[in-house]
Amino acid sequence: MQPIPRLAGRVGRYREQAPLPALRPHFRCVWTNAIPATYAGPVAVVPDGCVDLVWRDGRLVVAGPDVTAARPAVRPGTSILGVRFRAGAAASWLRLPMSEIVGCQIDLAELWGRPADDFCQMLGEIGSIGAQSAVLQRALVGVLPSVAPPLPDAAAIFGLMQAGSGPAGGKILALRDRLDISERTLRRRSHDYFGYGLKTLDRILRFQCFLALARGQNEVGLAGLAIDAGYADQAHLSREIQALCGMTARDLVRQIAPPRDGP
Repeated sequence: MQPIPRLAGRVGRYREQAPLPALRPHFRCVWTNAIPATYAGPVAVVPDGCVDLVWRDGRLVVAGPDVTAARPAVRPGTSILGVRFRAGAAASWLRLPMSEIVGCQIDLAELWGRPADDFCQMLGEIGSIGAQSAVLQRALVGVLPSVAPPLPDAAAIFGLMQAGSGPAGGKILALRDRLDISERTLRRRSHDYFGYGLKTLDRILRFQCFLALARGQNEVGLAGLAIDAGYADQAHLSREIQALCGMTARDLVRQIAPPRDGP
């Protein structure tokens, strides 16, 4: 029997912080994850609709948007640094539609060439993860003049799909009316900005809503969490969790729910 993977962020010491002010219109957070030397099991990175730049084991890679959980090979004792793009912002930096890198991790040098190699050389000469974070952010600030500002409709699409309730079809109609564009154009932009269509984005954002609810509650059962997150019922929730991250709902919740208070 295969071991149940641990969720990324639940292994070792995971921290998030705000990026440098100049980067904040483009990047949501900077994160680090120190993996214990004693941990050698599988790790699962569940879909969240985002794209990251990740520095790990001497490589600077682009982690594209995922539809199912990624299972990166993580060495015990590794320290990982990441910079997470804001919704839809990665396309301008990487100069390609996100649909081309769904489920992929590719070296940034394949997209940027020499500048990415220079980044890797600078980061490789620094010992501490904190110093690497500062250097990477300053290097990205240096690239800013060549990057177009984030498109406002990308944030609007992501935000409305995230905040809306009810079936995906209703949200899509609301987006068409708000942005005054055709469904075909909306579909193309969704693939360019996020890597997949709006119905897939809706599934992923509903799953993320469930995770947020489960992190904050220790009394509500799975059936209640399913309804609160917008699923039809507990069975619907269980099917989606299995499809998106390859584990049962109960195994997932055991990792993220707050501990129950003692008697």
